[in-house]
Amino acid sequence: MVRLLALAGSAAAFMAPRPMVAPVTSLAASKQEPHGGKLVNLFTEDIESEVASCSMELQLTDRQSCDVELLCNGGFSPLEGFMDEATYGSVVNSMELPSGLMFSLPVVFDTDDEAVAVGAKILLKQGNLPVATMEVTSKFAPDKPLECKNCYGTSSLEHPGTQMVAMERGKYYLGGKLVGLNKPVREFPCETPAEVRERLPDGVDIVAFQCRNPVHRAHYELFTRALDAPNVEGDGVVLVHPTCGPTQPGDIPGDVRYKTYEVLKEETANPRTFWAYLPYSMHMAGPREAIHHMMIRKNFGCTHFIIGRDMAGCKSSIDEEDFYGAYDAQDFALENGPKMGMQAVPSLNLVYSEEKGYVTAEEAKEENLTALKLSGTKFRKMLRGGEDIPEWFAFKSVVKVLREAA
Repeated sequence: MVRLLALAGSAAAFMAPRPMVAPVTSLAASKQEPHGGKLVNLFTEDIESEVASCSMELQLTDRQSCDVELLCNGGFSPLEGFMDEATYGSVVNSMELPSGLMFSLPVVFDTDDEAVAVGAKILLKQGNLPVATMEVTSKFAPDKPLECKNCYGTSSLEHPGTQMVAMERGKYYLGGKLVGLNKPVREFPCETPAEVRERLPDGVDIVAFQCRNPVHRAHYELFTRALDAPNVEGDGVVLVHPTCGPTQPGDIPGDVRYKTYEVLKEETANPRTFWAYLPYSMHMAGPREAIHHMMIRKNFGCTHFIIGRDMAGCKSSIDEEDFYGAYDAQDFALENGPKMGMQAVPSLNLVYSEEKGYVTAEEAKEENLTALKLSGTKFRKMLRGGEDIPEWFAFKSVVKVLREAA
């Protein structure tokens, strides 16, 4: 809903604590430059005058607040605002910005409001918190079927991403430059790319691991062993970078996931593992989203990105068939990642064996090892029933958090 602001003498009513303005740095982890060559920072300290310059306001959805934060803090560098119609069309059709720079998914602001017009300056809010301003330079009716077909590989409403585009997003998309006022309030503390870069070691390979679920033993083995990949130098480190925005229905709530990460970080205390949290909403767009994730992590200082089997994949809501092949995202990332200065690290297919612990599935088969399996469904049943969870499957600290939240 849009409503006019009573501007005279009202700016103070929209004031919030001073925003986090990213410091000027030499970009630690300088082995990796930001996408497009410059890390964007759209935050201002002059909140009062920015608020006073707006003529209307909009409440942000959860998805929109993630996009606004990543635009303002540089996570979507080189973008400085939501895409206009030309930029949107270029990304949808060619997977690149008009400049020719690779960019795999459109970043758009949707609305059904007929009153919003080109030239309007809008205050974007999370509840009472002013988050950003947007000067509208473009308003257009998108070609949603084409967007879904090109970006998600399907226009079927059985796909959660296309369903989101078709049924959640509004009739119009707005393009326009943003000015950041405050970081949205979240269950996860989300550092900016500049802040994360400040914590990472300088001049070494940084391998990013994306997840949206609690980290279990197999995940931990996967991302720590990624440091031994042939294309990762010996002194590299891992950045575990879970998403904290909207995900699929049925996923574990954000506050619970955050607690599992924090206890695991404390339990493992691995000096070669760094943790940060990403304000990002999943699209489940498979190969294109794998590239999108790589680009974002590039802006956070990463040089490599672990690509799991069926990365950002999903199943049909009707027949539960996979929309993407198990290795589609890996193949796509191996082909396109180097074009934007990122290297893919395909994830190992690990299994737990009685004889040798975690090994690759190929090794287990070759040596005829006894592989132990525990499905997610069985794990959740054991969790609810208070049964002992084998330590080879899950960390005790993580299990404790999940049990307390059940």
